[in-house]
Amino acid sequence: MTVCKSTVDEIRQRFDAETDCYTNLDTGQVATVDALIAMNLIAEAATVTTPHAATMLDVGCGGGNYTLKLLERLPNLNVTLTDLSQVMLDHAVQRVHPKTTGSVEAIHSDIRELDLGQNRFDIIVASAVLHHLRTDEEWRSVFQKLHDAVKPGGSFWIFDIVESPVFEIQAIHWRRYGEYLVGVGGTAYREELFNRIIEEDTPRSVPYQLNLLREVGFNEVELLHKNSCYAAFGALKR
Repeated sequence: MTVCKSTVDEIRQRFDAETDCYTNLDTGQVATVDALIAMNLIAEAATVTTPHAATMLDVGCGGGNYTLKLLERLPNLNVTLTDLSQVMLDHAVQRVHPKTTGSVEAIHSDIRELDLGQNRFDIIVASAVLHHLRTDEEWRSVFQKLHDAVKPGGSFWIFDIVESPVFEIQAIHWRRYGEYLVGVGGTAYREELFNRIIEEDTPRSVPYQLNLLREVGFNEVELLHKNSCYAAFGALKR
């Protein structure tokens, strides 16, 4: 059965109405597994691999949690925030401005349509956003764009929902994620999230994304953490 995916405008409207879900720095986004672990791991990995960083880009920044975690370790960053939702972007700017001595730029855009230029950012992070990409061509185009925007010596870090290429293993992950969601918010919450994933998301596996990172030009890739159908990983541009 072919599923009719949500449009960009429909996804934007949902994000506009759910800003509170993306602005808790103590827990991260509770709909994801191990959100706080992933935030801390990515912030630490980005810091130790790119200690000289002066500029960062937060793709699909939401409320700005990942930027704020990085600023705890690198407080002088010049920050660029981009998000599909203007409401979300406004919240992120308000939270990030007081935490950096550097500049803060906000760009309201879909990453697929955004011109990022060449060698602009020391660190790029993308949390729970790339799963909205649809075709293989979109995935490759966006990964190439993000690679090109990273400065030599920089790094790119991702936290996202992922799928398994093995059907039987994916069923295990789906069951375990469902159990997690029931524990967080009950059966109705699980069904709401499952339906949203079916309607909105097109995740790819960790091997697919690590291979794609290499193919677009990153020299080294690293899997930081994986639990059920969520993973944190990244790449370095030496």
